[in-house]
Amino acid sequence: MCTPKTIRPDQLPATIRAYLAAHAAGEADAAIRAFAPDALVVDDGRSYRGTAEVLAFLRGAGAEFDYTTELVGAERIDAAHWVALQRLEGDFPGGVVDLRYRFTLADDLVSELVIAP
Repeated sequence: MCTPKTIRPDQLPATIRAYLAAHAAGEADAAIRAFAPDALVVDDGRSYRGTAEVLAFLRGAGAEFDYTTELVGAERIDAAHWVALQRLEGDFPGGVVDLRYRFTLADDLVSELVIAP
């Protein structure tokens, strides 16, 4: 893998920007359109694979908390790998967390998303 290059968040691929906007708005049906049919999402140590599981994740992720998200940074690793740094603030334990959303794209769709601090 290449050395990450810091970029402006608006330089993230359109697919990633669309996913982030739809997910922040709670629009799971729009967010799922960014994913390949066999996509893998890993969040909080749990894996979700394929459209049905990823859609269930999108509908349920963080549903027990009220929070806001802010895209505070971005990196380009290479043509297929990108990182979006999201700051979440809300009523969850700790109240504030910065999470790295590590995307892998294939054919302009998200084939893998790993979410971790």
